[in-house]
Amino acid sequence: MLIAMLAETTAIGADDAKAVFPPFETWHMPSQLFWLALLFSALYFGLSRFILPKMGDTLERRSDRIASDLDKAARLNEEAVEAQQALELKLAQSRAKARETGDKARAKVDAEVATELAKMDSEIEAKLEAADARVAKMRSDAMKNVESLAVDAANAMMGRFGVEANEKDLKQAVQTALEP
Repeated sequence: MLIAMLAETTAIGADDAKAVFPPFETWHMPSQLFWLALLFSALYFGLSRFILPKMGDTLERRSDRIASDLDKAARLNEEAVEAQQALELKLAQSRAKARETGDKARAKVDAEVATELAKMDSEIEAKLEAADARVAKMRSDAMKNVESLAVDAANAMMGRFGVEANEKDLKQAVQTALEP
């Protein structure tokens, strides 16, 4: 209304002081207000009855789907955690079984090695005893030869000095010298 009154008082030209912008003419105001109320009511009715309920349903379905997806994700996460725990348990059991199998194999190999070592030790011991017996026999034979050689050498040395020695006395002297 105020705009209409201002429009009436505003002059467009010097010769046409009464000319007003047509929408601002006061006799159009009641019909403009009627159409404004009618269109606003139709728009309000259309929004409240058709558009806003559909938007509300869409938003509700969307929030329900998001909640459903979040629940599904939480359930799948729990299943994944359970599967990982089961996998870790299987791995631990497999490691324990592998360790047990390795320990059994190691014990078996150790027993076989100990048996073979004992067998070889007994063989080596027998060979060493036989070799010691041969060495002892050779030593005793050599000592007998050494004794007779020593007696002969002593007799020859005494003969060079011009002294005649008794073979019995020379054997006695050599045996005394060879005793530890």
